[in-house]
Amino acid sequence: QVQLVQSGGGLVQPGESLRLSCVASGFSFRDYSMRWYRQTPGNQRELVASITSAGNTNYAASVKGRFAISRDNAKNTVYLQMNSLKPEDTAVYYCSTVRISVYWGQGTQVTVSS
Repeated sequence: QVQLVQSGGGLVQPGESLRLSCVASGFSFRDYSMRWYRQTPGNQRELVASITSAGNTNYAASVKGRFAISRDNAKNTVYLQMNSLKPEDTAVYYCSTVRISVYWGQGTQVTVSS
């Protein structure tokens, strides 16, 4: 079955960096787009970044120029490099893919605070 297992995250100060990882299994990873979402309490999940099977990327306006999504098909892993973090980036981050159904990672907390 499809599994997405996330790692990374934590507490950082404004201006610092973090990298999130998401290891996929149960499907042909290289053939599917991958996405990172984030969610804050009381709000819907927001699409942060996406990467196609061809490696084309797209970003939310709020993170463009600061975040970078990438993938390593040999490791079945998608990454989200987050630089110049701001307090408003504080959220639970989820990786996701769509293969008939939508699949989600377990979520990881990112807290940006001084």
